[in-house]
Amino acid sequence: MSNITDNTIATQLSDVKKRIHDALVTQHRDTDSASLLAVSKTKSAEAIRSAYAAGQRAFGENYLQEALEKQTQLTDLDIEWHFIGPIQSNKTRAIAENFDWVHSVDREKIARRLSEQRPSTLPKLNICIQVNPDEEDSKSGVTLNELPSLLESIASLPNICIRGLMAIPAKRDNFEAQRDALLPLAKALSQLQDTYSELESPQLDTLSMGMSADLEAAISAGATWVRIGTDIFGTRD
Repeated sequence: MSNITDNTIATQLSDVKKRIHDALVTQHRDTDSASLLAVSKTKSAEAIRSAYAAGQRAFGENYLQEALEKQTQLTDLDIEWHFIGPIQSNKTRAIAENFDWVHSVDREKIARRLSEQRPSTLPKLNICIQVNPDEEDSKSGVTLNELPSLLESIASLPNICIRGLMAIPAKRDNFEAQRDALLPLAKALSQLQDTYSELESPQLDTLSMGMSADLEAAISAGATWVRIGTDIFGTRD
C-alpha cells in the first residue's frame, strides 16, 4: 500500500472539497447539493481512517472482499459504505448485508437479489442504476433507451430505494465535451422524476457522476455525488 501521510490525505481532501464548493458556486447551485464520495479501492484501512479523521464519512469500494476486510478493521467508525463496482450474482448477499448504497445496478436480477437479501433489521438499500451513456463494450450499464423499462421492472421491490443514476462516461479532453456527455443523464433523471412524481418510491434525487478529471463538468451537469479517489489518496496502488 502507498505510504501517503495523514497530513497529505487531509490536505488533498480539503482541496477536493474546495473544488466541489467552488464548482457549485460557479453553477449557482446550493453549496450542499453535491456530496463527495471518497473512492478508497486499493487503499488501506489506515488511509480511510486518515480521511475520516479529516471529516470524510462516505467511502466507495469496488472490490467486495477487499471492502469487507476494511469494514472489519474500521467497525469503530461511523462510515457510510458505498459499493460502486460491477456486481456478480454470487456477491449480492454480502453487498446487501454490508453496504448503505450500491451505485452499479444494471440488471433486474441483481436488483431483485439485493432486495430479497437485504436484512430486515437494516434500512432500505439505496441504489443507483448504472447507465452506459457511450455504450462502451468495456463498461457495465444500461443504455438510456433501456433505462425506463429496467426502472419500471424494479420500482416496487420492497427493500431497496431507487435513488437515481450513475455513469462512468468515456474520457473527454475539455470541460464542454465532458459536460455535454453527462447532460443526457440529467435529462433522463428529470423525465423519470416526472413519470414517478406521484409515488413515494423510487426517490430519484441522485446523479452519481464525475471523478477527479471531470468533477467540475459533472457538477455543471447536475451531479449530486462525485466519486473522487486519486485526488484524495494519490495514484491507485
